[in-house]
Amino acid sequence: MTLTFSIEKYKNLLIAHVPKLIKTEAENEKALAVVEELMHRERTPEENELYQLLITLIEKFEKENYHFNEPTNIQSLLSFLFEQSEKTKVELQEFLGSQQLADDILEARQNITPEIAQKLGAFFHVEPTLFTET
Repeated sequence: MTLTFSIEKYKNLLIAHVPKLIKTEAENEKALAVVEELMHRERTPEENELYQLLITLIEKFEKENYHFNEPTNIQSLLSFLFEQSEKTKVELQEFLGSQQLADDILEARQNITPEIAQKLGAFFHVEPTLFTET
């Protein structure tokens, strides 16, 4: 059975949620809440369209407002990951095979190349894209 897309149902979803360019943190949180709700269930074609639209708007807002690749943010991200994973700096040094490289990454003296992002992703068991610009 193929589900068909209903313009009327989609129009009602758009009226209910009024998606628009996200300009504030509050608007972003509201959009994230809708995405979270839709994420955890089987979506109709209309809901899936709204879901994809909201994700696009959220990504645009976050890319413009959260600068994940700035050294201080990379350092914050790494601190968070160390705390959550209970891994140590020594374990990272051993994993990378270089105390100097680990220190340079942690002190933001080393740019996060795609190769380093892959290694950090593997070490922390997260997506390497967390460490790179999109």
